[in-house]
Formats: sequence, structure tokens, C-alpha cells
Amino acid sequence: MSWFKRDNHEIVNDSTKTVRTEGLWTKCGSCGAILFKADLEANLQVCSHCGKHFRFDARSRIANLLEPGYELVDLELRSTDPLQFTDLKPYKKRLLEAQSKTGLNDAIVNAVGNLGPHPVVLSVMEYSFIGGSMGAVVGETIARAIDRSLETKRPLIIIAASGGARMMEGIASLMQLAKISAGLAKLDDAGIPYISLMTDPTTGGVTASFAMLGDLNIAEPGALIGFAGPRVIEQTIRQKLPEGFQRSEFLLEHGFLDAVVKRKDLKAYLTQAIGWMGGGKKAAAEVAAV
Repeated sequence: MSWFKRDNHEIVNDSTKTVRTEGLWTKCGSCGAILFKADLEANLQVCSHCGKHFRFDARSRIANLLEPGYELVDLELRSTDPLQFTDLKPYKKRLLEAQSKTGLNDAIVNAVGNLGPHPVVLSVMEYSFIGGSMGAVVGETIARAIDRSLETKRPLIIIAASGGARMMEGIASLMQLAKISAGLAKLDDAGIPYISLMTDPTTGGVTASFAMLGDLNIAEPGALIGFAGPRVIEQTIRQKLPEGFQRSEFLLEHGFLDAVVKRKDLKAYLTQAIGWMGGGKKAAAEVAAV
């Protein structure tokens, strides 16, 4: 006697009932943890397991630091490809691809707004745009941020994320090192605070110029910071470098940085630092009095 009845059902592939997970997860390159991208984004692109700081795009940094109502400025500048550089891929094509990928004209975004109670000028580099390399547009945009700080007496904060000078622009790129450094000297003469934040990576001509010229030089945890890369140095001196060489913690230990600050603590740290430096409220009062 049969106590049960077996129904023969065909297996139907109903795509409307499929849960798609492609692109929703990522792997931490430090601890190997599998992270839900939505959680990673909510945690400011920091691994919740080991604290690794993933790269953070420029517009997200600005939104995270400044109060609502800030203004993005100096976005209209575009490179003119002064050397007609071709090599493996035409420079103009690289620019178009980077502009399409990031929605930016170049590897920098300037903003004006309030950091807590303090009015500031903020200049943030975008690593996704040709490795955050510094060409004439990046140099001019930072120079305009410096000029705006001089005019308004607002403290300047520059957040670096760059592989260095942009080789496709040759000497036009290298000239930006002196141009920006000269502007920062004027800012120093005027007694206006300049804070430099170095993120992963900050290398080459950016490190050799404005990134290391802050009144306060700080970095995110684990950031690679230096002029030449560690592999180049090892090949040149034919010696093995110390563990953690050129990482932000190593630089702090050896006196090249003033602090290493976690991303979640950055806004509070900068707000306190500017208040201590006397830049924000004093600047606002002076501008209001003009």
C-alpha cells in the first residue's frame, strides 16, 4: 500500500525569481573578508573587520566633511593636451575615458563651505582620474583654491590622492610644483592655515610639493606616501626595505607626519584643528566686516 504520492514536476528556470548577487560583494585586500558593498559604503569605505581604508572618491569626501549647502567650484577647466602626447594610447582618448568614468573634467574638485562651524576652502584629488596625476588643470585648480583662501581668509584643506605629476603633459605638469608651492608661501605669509591630508597613495611630485607643505600634515591609516615607490628604491639601493616602509604609520613614527587619523574621526579632528589654529571664526568675521 502506498502511503505517499510523488508528483513529477519539471524544474523551470524562472529568471524573475533569481536573486542576483554579482557586483554586490567585494573582498578586502588586507584581511580577505568578504564585504557587502552597501555596508562598506555606509562605513565610509573602511573594512569593518580590519580597518583597511579603501579609496574614497572626491565628491564623497566633500559630502562627508562639509555641511549641507557647500558649493563645488572651478569645475570648468579642461586639459588642452599641450604636447599632443600619443605613446601607447593618445592622451586625448585617455582624458575622454577618464571624464566618462568619473564625470569630472580632471583629477580634482574644489569646494567652498563649512566644516562644522568653520568656513573653509577644500580641494580634493580624484585617484580614479588617470591615477590622480597632476597636470596643468590640477595645478591651476589648486592655485585657484589658494587664491580663494587668500581672498576670503578661509583656511585651506587639500586632500591628496595621486601617483604624481602627469607625464603626458611633460614640463607643463612639473611647473605646477613650483606654482602651487609659491602660492602656499603667500598663504603662509598671510597667516592663513593650510592643512594637508595624504591618502593612499600620495607619491611623486605631489609629495615633493604641496602634500608635505601643510601647517599640519596628516594621513589616513595605511596610506602609501613617498616620492619614489618602494620597489624602485629597493632596486636602486639593492636592499630590502623595513616592514611598513612609506606607510603613514612608519612616517608618523619617523617624524614626517603630525598625525594619522581614521576616516570616521577625520571631520571632528579637522574641526578641532582649525579651531585651535584660529582660522574659521576669525576668517568669517573679517569677511563679514569687509
